[in-house]
Parts: sequence; C-alpha cells; structure tokens
Amino acid sequence: MININYKRRHTCEVKAGGVTIGGSNPIRLQSMLNVSTMDTGACVEQTLRIVDAGGEIVRLTAQGTREAKNLQEIHDRLRALGCNVPLVADVHFNPKVADEAALHVEKVRINPGNYANNVADMEEKFPRLLQLCKEHGTALRIGVNHGSLNKRMVEKYGDTAEGMTESCLEYLRLCKSHDFDNVVLSVKASNVRVMVQTVRMLCRRMDEEGMDYPLHLGVTEAGEGEDGRIKSAVGIGTLLSDGIGDTIRVSLSEDPAAEIPVARRIVDFITRKSQAPLIDGSCDGLFDPETYTRRPSRRVAQYGGGQVPEILRPGDKIPEGVKELRLTGQNALGQGRMYFQSLKEAGDDSPVVISKEYATTDLEQLQVEASIELGALFLDGFGDGIRIIAPNIPQEKTDSLMAGILQATRCRMSKTEYISCPGCGRTLFDLQGTIAKVKAATSGMPNLKIAVMGCIVNGPGEMADADYGYVGAGIGRVSLYKGRQCVVKNIPETEAVERLLELISD
Repeated sequence: MININYKRRHTCEVKAGGVTIGGSNPIRLQSMLNVSTMDTGACVEQTLRIVDAGGEIVRLTAQGTREAKNLQEIHDRLRALGCNVPLVADVHFNPKVADEAALHVEKVRINPGNYANNVADMEEKFPRLLQLCKEHGTALRIGVNHGSLNKRMVEKYGDTAEGMTESCLEYLRLCKSHDFDNVVLSVKASNVRVMVQTVRMLCRRMDEEGMDYPLHLGVTEAGEGEDGRIKSAVGIGTLLSDGIGDTIRVSLSEDPAAEIPVARRIVDFITRKSQAPLIDGSCDGLFDPETYTRRPSRRVAQYGGGQVPEILRPGDKIPEGVKELRLTGQNALGQGRMYFQSLKEAGDDSPVVISKEYATTDLEQLQVEASIELGALFLDGFGDGIRIIAPNIPQEKTDSLMAGILQATRCRMSKTEYISCPGCGRTLFDLQGTIAKVKAATSGMPNLKIAVMGCIVNGPGEMADADYGYVGAGIGRVSLYKGRQCVVKNIPETEAVERLLELISD
C-alpha cells in the first residue's frame, strides 16, 4: 500500500530500560560512541554530551568479553551521575560476547551476518541469548547490514533486499518460537535506495507472518557534512513519511553528539507533516515500493526520455511540453504522489520538474526538509528535473543541495561520492581527519565513489558499491581496496592517502 496521508505503522512496544520504543511512543533518537569501550571516562563523558543534545539511547561497541564486562563499569558510573539513559552493546562475530553484554546493559544489538556460522549454530546459540535477555529484562536488536550479509544468504539470494530481509526474518522466527517479543529490527545500507526498498519489503513480510516489531532506521556510512545529512534525511525521512520507523540514528562521520540535532530536525518535520490536512484519493499501484522503476516520460529537449534529471535555478525557463509540479503545504509527498497518479490516469507522459519554495534562513533545516519532500518523490521514480527556491539561502548552497538529493537517490551523479562510517570503539585511526584528507585530495573526481571505513565489520561489504576503499586494519594501519579486492594490505596510516591516490591514478 502506498500512503497519501501520514499513518504510523502499528508496532508492539519494546522496553529498553526506562525508554519504550514502538507503539504510540515518540520516535526515539539515538547515537553511538566513537571512543574505546575500555576508556570508561571517555565513554561517560561522550554519553553525557549525547544525552545533553537530546539523545535517548546510546550504543557502545563490545568487540570482546573484556569490553562487554566493562559496560557494567560505564553503566554504574553513569547511574551514579544521575544519567539513566539506556545503553546498547553493539556485538559482532562472537555470541559469547552478546551473552556477557546482556548481563550489563539495557539492550544488545547482534548482526545476523556474523553471529552464527550456519543454521545449526544459530539454533544452538541464539536461544541462549534470548533466555539471558528474558532473565535480565534486556532488549534485543536484530541489526542486518547490507555490507555484512552471511555467505549462506548471499549464495541463495545474492546481495539483495530479499537476502537482507530473509536474514532478519530467520532470527525473528526464532524469537517468536521462543516467546521473546522485546526485539527491535533494522536493515541498513549505505545505498539509500536499497535501504528504503529493504525496509518496505521487511514490513510487508512481517505483515504476512503476523509480526509487528518496531523498526530502527538509519543509512549506514552516510558520511559527514552536507552529504551525510542529505542521505540520512532522504532515507530515514522517506520511511518516516510513510509511517515506518520507531527509533532512528543519523550516522555521521562527526562527533556523535552532532547526530542528535539532525535526527531531531527529521523527527520534528515528520511530526508537523503528521498534522497536515488530509488529502482525498488513492494511488495504490502507482509504483512498486520495493523496486525502483523510473516513470516513463517522453523526451522534450534535455528533459525526460530516460535522461538524467535537470537542476534548475529560480527564473530558468522550462520548454513547452514540460510540466512543473509546484509542491506546497505540509504534505508535499502526498500532493506529489496524487499529481503523478492523475498523470498516469490521463495517459500523460510529459516530463515533470518537481519544485518547492522554502522561506527558511537555516541551511541545515532546508537540507532536511527538501531532502525528505523532494528526495522521497525521486526515490519513488518520479521527476525529470528539480528546482528548489530558497531566497534566504545562498544560491550555490541550494545548487549543491539539489545535486546532493539527486545523487543520494541515485538519479544523477555529479560529484565524488564518499561512503564513510561514523567510527566507533573499533576504529583505531583518526577517521574524521582521514576523511578530510581524502576529500581534499579527490573532490575533483566526479562519478567516483570512495569509501573510508573504520574497521572490517562493515568495511569491505558496505564499500562494495565503491570504486576504491580505505579500511582500518589495526592501530595506525590501513588496507586499500579496488572494488571488492584488497590490493594494498596493512600499510601505515601516514602513507595511506598518497597510496590511495596512486591507486586511483593507475
């Protein structure tokens, strides 16, 4: 079903400490620490800053039993300071670490891509974790990442939305059979289009199997600065606009506390949208929510006919035969979908420029609102041009925003794309400084995708879409990738950017 008006998807309630996720509760905001879990003081300090910024849930990496046990020390220190924010342990590869973490924090995240080696292994180890979570009142997140699907799923389904969905469902079925409902789900990707389609598919499949678990939304490796905000707003905002999502994390390669204000803007915008006047009509069948297909349109000059969408400034003339959809009001997505439904019913294949005017003087607010409203329509397969009119924002910033929306939706690639993770306690090099160096050296290379990843958990997989990759390999050590292949292993961080440029030039 394709929504015209906002209607939140029904989900059951999940309790993580004093915070309830799902049901009619507010959409919860969360972030993740990027310091070592063994550095108790740094973890406490960063957690307090996230909470001060408005964060309601905080995640920490637990790469080993030692780190999992130290979560108790961090937990106790925070409680002594009067901070009761729920803590989440992020666990990969080792089920025993998940078992240990379940004793110390309010929630544990596991990754089906690396939790168990095979079905028998999963069926032996996962119920043990569920029992521990029941005994200790610990919530669970089953968090699937596009970049780390297990080999069995890839061999059966390929590197696809279906593989991600099934990877999640087989764990959910075990939860259901063991009468464990305190579980949240996520299916994430750095490709916004893939992420949105997969979440929609998972919702449909859960409906078919009588499941109503809450969803955690996020775009992995979204990057930093403008690009990170645009990608996150397009992906998260599109799903929230359709009523999907109960907790969100905006993954930025910046200070973790900087993620929360962006997340707050997204949620506040959706809250205002939910109060918009209802639009009459239906557009079921207008497009396939789980597969991208661009709306067919006839060619008029540089518009339509499968050509990349045009970027227009205020005052740019549109040729005869091209229509302009001028979005207004709080429910621009519903208005846009009904407009394209009317064209479909009339058999009108005119190219369409999608436009909206914004009065805001706040650039980040413009990035969030326009990315959600216009980005969602381009993800739906609509639009042969984009025009954002923002008289109170410098034109070059608006131009960059329009290009960013088209790039985030994979409709037009006009600049170097950077896929970069936000970093966590597993990152053993200066991630933010490295991203700045890589950008400075490669920003003039349009149509090139470069990944900068903190570690191997999602690194090689999430950057499979990239042309080149820079992945942390140890303390101050880095490996370089060309596509999926590691071509330079374990070199000093100080040499890595120069070696990356040599690799690209070759």
